[in-house]
Formats: sequence, C-alpha cells, structure tokens
Amino acid sequence: MSYELFLVLHIFGIVLLFMGLGGLAFHGIAGGTRETNPARGLVAATHGVGTLLIVAAGFGMLGVKYGGAMPGWVHPKLLAWICLAAAPALVARKPGAGRVLWFVAPLLGLLAAYFGLNHK
Repeated sequence: MSYELFLVLHIFGIVLLFMGLGGLAFHGIAGGTRETNPARGLVAATHGVGTLLIVAAGFGMLGVKYGGAMPGWVHPKLLAWICLAAAPALVARKPGAGRVLWFVAPLLGLLAAYFGLNHK
C-alpha cells in the first residue's frame, strides 16, 4: 500500500478518535454516567475503530518510509496516542473528568502532530 493511503487512513482514524472523545467528554460534563449513556456502544466503537486505524496506518507509514525501523520520535507520539486511547476508561470511572479531557485531548493530539511532522 502507498504512503498516501496510509496517511489518509491515519487522518480518518484521528477524526474518529476525537469524535468519540468529544462525545464522551460532553456526556461526562453534562453529568452523565456510563450507565446513562444511550450512545455508549456507538461512541466506544467510533473511538476503538479510530484508535485501530491510527495505530495500523501509522505503523504502515513507518514501514513504507523507514523499512520497519522505529525512529526515536515514534515513542513520545505513541505515548500520546496510548493516553488518548485510554481516556474513555478515565471518563467511565470519573464522569467529571470529561471537563479535563475536553482540554487535555487536543493538547495530546497537538503533541502527537508535532512529533509526526517535526522528525528530521
């Protein structure tokens, strides 16, 4: 597969992940709990598919560009994505964390973008 296709899938995964996180954050901010979320399955599926696409396409791009070697900048980027992937568990346990997620998630996304774009 081409680098461009992996890039499109990676960006689509990012869109899906942040859609899911936004839905969870709004529900938590509104005082909702895991049990009272009527769209819980849809939000979880959106977030999960997004996470899968981000990781799979990201490693696909690495394989095409670097031949399987993992450069050092990948580690902090991967850590940011792991934090974003684990965020729904935090909101499920503490719905009030949705407000924190609303501000922290974009910063983690910005950090991941920085490492992905500035890796000379």
